[in-house]
Amino acid sequence: MLPEERPKQFRSSFDQVAEDYDAARPGYPLPLITDIVTLAALPAPARILEVGCGTGQATLPFAQRGDHLTCLDIGPALLRIARENLAAYPNVRFHLADFEAWTAPAGAFDLVMSATAFHWISPDIGYLKAAQLLKETGSLALFANEHCGFNPAFAADLYEVDRALVPDWPDPRNPPELERRITEAARTLDATRLFAPAVIKTYPWSQVYTTASYLRLLNTYSNYRSLGDATRTRLLQAIADLLDQKYAGTTTRRYRSVLFLAHK
Repeated sequence: MLPEERPKQFRSSFDQVAEDYDAARPGYPLPLITDIVTLAALPAPARILEVGCGTGQATLPFAQRGDHLTCLDIGPALLRIARENLAAYPNVRFHLADFEAWTAPAGAFDLVMSATAFHWISPDIGYLKAAQLLKETGSLALFANEHCGFNPAFAADLYEVDRALVPDWPDPRNPPELERRITEAARTLDATRLFAPAVIKTYPWSQVYTTASYLRLLNTYSNYRSLGDATRTRLLQAIADLLDQKYAGTTTRRYRSVLFLAHK
């Protein structure tokens, strides 16, 4: 998800499926991580604040660099897994806290970063607080894995499933235009005038899922978490039947990871 404010009523829902989140949510392409390090001119080691660390998918490559990371999340189950995943890295510290209420000295960090999480933070709070926590030479890195839409045949079949069970959901045959969303999100960030104009980079990639792994992924998304248990169960079963009966139990999901990097 791109850096724009999203409804908060399901912000904590990911903690209910922390193990699925850890197993199914993909990490981020190595070139994206490398570009953050290069574009932000990070020292070695750097002092990094991560907003919404989840189970550590984006944390690990920076921990492997030897960076000092302070990682925030509001999910205790997510943090338990993150601590296990990063146990070998003593320079990583985790805090059960939301970014809005958490405090630290001004100018403490070389980088404030958030991976598929900053959209849960109000722009009125998030951008200003990030700028205050950064050193004068610091940078803000916001990045996410964006879905690029389904192949037309699968999208048409999925539309029939959704129409029967979740008719108010957006039509999967007509996904939002990613380029427009990128432009709008960059405009929102630049309009704060707290940072230099953002550098925007994208990274296309794809991943093949079995029926089981795809359902596990879907179960971690906020729109699925927002459903009642019975509706969610019926919807996931219908998608499983579709994949098993018509697509040989497999599907390929195309992504574009998007990075916004802005210097203070």
